[in-house]
Amino acid sequence: MSEESETRGNRARQSRPTMADVAAKVGVSRALVSLVFRNEPGASKETRERVFQAADELGYRPDSAAQMLARSRSKVLGVMLTVRNPFHADIVEGIYPVAEQHGYDILLSATAPTRDERKAVEALLSHRCEGLIMLGPNMEARHLAELAERIPVVAVGRRFPGVEVDSVHTAEAKGVRQAIDHLVELGHSAITHIDGGKGAGSVERRRAYRAAMRKHGLAGHIQVLPGDHTEESGAQAAMALLADRVNMATAILAGNDRCAIGFLDAVWRAGLRVPGDISVVGYDDSHLAHLSHIDLTTVRQDPDRQAELAVRAVAERLDGVRSEVRELVLDPKFVARGTTGPPPRRG
Repeated sequence: MSEESETRGNRARQSRPTMADVAAKVGVSRALVSLVFRNEPGASKETRERVFQAADELGYRPDSAAQMLARSRSKVLGVMLTVRNPFHADIVEGIYPVAEQHGYDILLSATAPTRDERKAVEALLSHRCEGLIMLGPNMEARHLAELAERIPVVAVGRRFPGVEVDSVHTAEAKGVRQAIDHLVELGHSAITHIDGGKGAGSVERRRAYRAAMRKHGLAGHIQVLPGDHTEESGAQAAMALLADRVNMATAILAGNDRCAIGFLDAVWRAGLRVPGDISVVGYDDSHLAHLSHIDLTTVRQDPDRQAELAVRAVAERLDGVRSEVRELVLDPKFVARGTTGPPPRRG
């Protein structure tokens, strides 16, 4: 580096406002300003407002990395999610305000086709996250058990019996029963399920679908198509059904909303009317299901409530409020919209 460049760098660093500058502007000690930025007691509400206003006017931003190193606890929770899953995005939006209420920051790490869950988790651990919230984890139970020995973990959307992790999920069987009951009441009997593969809740949903069909005396109509929690799997399932339109199912229960949306796109492109020719039900009630041109009938899982319970579960373990493992189960809510109706008349 040239002497001139080094001089410019020194000037830039010198021009950056410091905590001492904020303290001088407010007329309080640097220690008091530090308490305010660490959100610790010791400053009045008025003083806190003045400190934040002064910091904003000066352009001062606390060095979060330095603060983290300066205290024994990082007060950071790691969240593992899938980037393309809109329901995970809905949960993350709910996590932030609850974490702030409990005094924690949030760090995200995503899985992708080129990045598995173990890499996503290790990235969070390397940034000194104190606890982990894992959205729809596919990790093997033994790996999760090893992880839980290192750090408090809560799994959202999936159960891990016998593993020392908290879990938050919806009563999957109840949601599926509600969906099948709705379709049967409309007059459907040929109801096909697109499987969710290894996705969170898929085993329970598949089992509940079979049980609900048998309960209605429709065992002879049970059909489970392979799939996963992606739009592509929904489109592939649609192509498989369209190959035999004469015997095609009149209603579909998809593994989740993403799968349902992929199915809808494929049958619309093929010229079918929904629900005139076929009815479609998703699962999640993600924000995409609400869009007017989709208007998807689905089973609602409350993302805000799941977020609240997940953050609270981790915080209680970290703050020493609780040590035992808990399984928190929420009731689903069936939401009838525009993609379901009576079955078509077929000659």
